Amino acid sequence: MVNLKAVKNVFLVLIFIFNSAAYSAETCSRIATINYQDVLVDTDSSQKGEGLRYHLEKDPIAKSYLDVYQENSKIKWQNTLLGTVGTGMLISSFVAGDDIDRRQTLLVGGLAMIAINFLVARTLEKSNELNLTKAIDEYNKRNLPKIFFNTENNTESDKKDFGVSINKDWSF
Repeated sequence: MVNLKAVKNVFLVLIFIFNSAAYSAETCSRIATINYQDVLVDTDSSQKGEGLRYHLEKDPIAKSYLDVYQENSKIKWQNTLLGTVGTGMLISSFVAGDDIDRRQTLLVGGLAMIAINFLVARTLEKSNELNLTKAIDEYNKRNLPKIFFNTENNTESDKKDFGVSINKDWSF
């Protein structure tokens, strides 16, 4: 039997992690260097990579990769639907009657649906970054000035996504 209190605590931790990841992605902007000048890669939240369009559209292959990158960056209705259904299951688990089995089923099912949706969306987002990297590489092969952009070490949000830290201060 699943401990309901432990599942609720896991739920609260997951909500905190998801919210901090979403907030860090919103507040950090990626920067590329072109001709010794810093250029914002994501000029607004709806079109990722739009800051490089002026340069990348000079090369048709690079522009095609940028277009694929931007198309894949759009919000998908499937992700929205799964997230909404998972959230609905979680909320209904809190207002369900006294039937413990139904509450646990709704709670665990909702958590699983949200977690799977999040992991799939993040995986697709990370793999889509290859299209932006290919666009920059194709541009740099045939054009000047060169674009210098490091997707792995460019944002603080990427560094925060892969680590957990626990800290304890002792005073005597």
